[in-house]
Amino acid sequence: MRALAISEYGAPLIEVGLPDPVPGPGDFVVRVDAAGICRSDVHYRSGTRPVPSLPLVPGHEVAGTVVAVGEGAAGRSIGDRVCVHYLVTCGTCPQCKRGAEQFCEVGQMIGLDRQGGYAEQIVVPGRNAYPIPEGVGTGVAAIMMCSTATALHALRRGETGPGSRVAVFGAGGLGVSAILLARILGASRVYAVDVNPRKLQVAAGLGAEPVDGNRDAVAFLLEQGGVDVALELVGSAGVMRWALGSLAPSGRAVAVGITHREFGLDPYRDLVKREADVRGSADHLSSEIEELLGLAAAGVLDLTDAITRRVPLEAGEVNAAMDRLEGFGDDIRVVIEP
Repeated sequence: MRALAISEYGAPLIEVGLPDPVPGPGDFVVRVDAAGICRSDVHYRSGTRPVPSLPLVPGHEVAGTVVAVGEGAAGRSIGDRVCVHYLVTCGTCPQCKRGAEQFCEVGQMIGLDRQGGYAEQIVVPGRNAYPIPEGVGTGVAAIMMCSTATALHALRRGETGPGSRVAVFGAGGLGVSAILLARILGASRVYAVDVNPRKLQVAAGLGAEPVDGNRDAVAFLLEQGGVDVALELVGSAGVMRWALGSLAPSGRAVAVGITHREFGLDPYRDLVKREADVRGSADHLSSEIEELLGLAAAGVLDLTDAITRRVPLEAGEVNAAMDRLEGFGDDIRVVIEP
């Protein structure tokens, strides 16, 4: 089968030929019909976030069709449309049992620790394959596996609820999902902060109040009374300082984006004086995937506009899309359709 792989850091992905996957006991082989391009994949390609080993086929936003069923795998049949939960966990360690499967003691991530979805096919454990509801597009289901599920987890980490004032710093793939979900969770006001006019336009169309990050976004938000929840989705130390600075008393700043730079804070001014919290948000839970698929099936959550470009499984097209993402271009979410 054809796949695209990271062969060395800082270099473009290359096309490789790999053996067709064979399902082990309890596994499904899924023909990849859609794979989202996430900023994490850009970090893996550059080496900003080193991976366990190279070469690596990235891609953790995956959806497609079951084409082979391993011995003992139940609940899905050949021809079923499925989306793939990217965290492969044991379900029995203390972390899994306490409902924190993203910290599984032996957990692996598809597209990082295991070969991912920038390929024609992928093999996954049966419990990682979720049926795509009728009426939900395969591409939409793919991006829900990271950008949407991660956004929901981050909003929950920030205790978003009815009446919350929410600022979303970064109106890209995660940001669009966060805007829609914040409104579903009952937020009274949702601000989208970005430096890209096109992304602000999309955010406004989804009901967010656009805030130009080229100006003093913190001052503007504080003039509005500050926010209860601020999500940092960019992976920037400077933007994390903005998120913290925009909080109202008792507000929560949630770090989601990947960065290795310290952002600095004044404990009294930033934390004590306002009783503010700084929280991290890692990945998401399988239960949140089920919740999101239910919302999409009911027509409550529509992510159609989040996909702004579709590209084939070709190295040139995919590398160009990753370059635009790395440069904070206009794309919201790009989906590979092999």
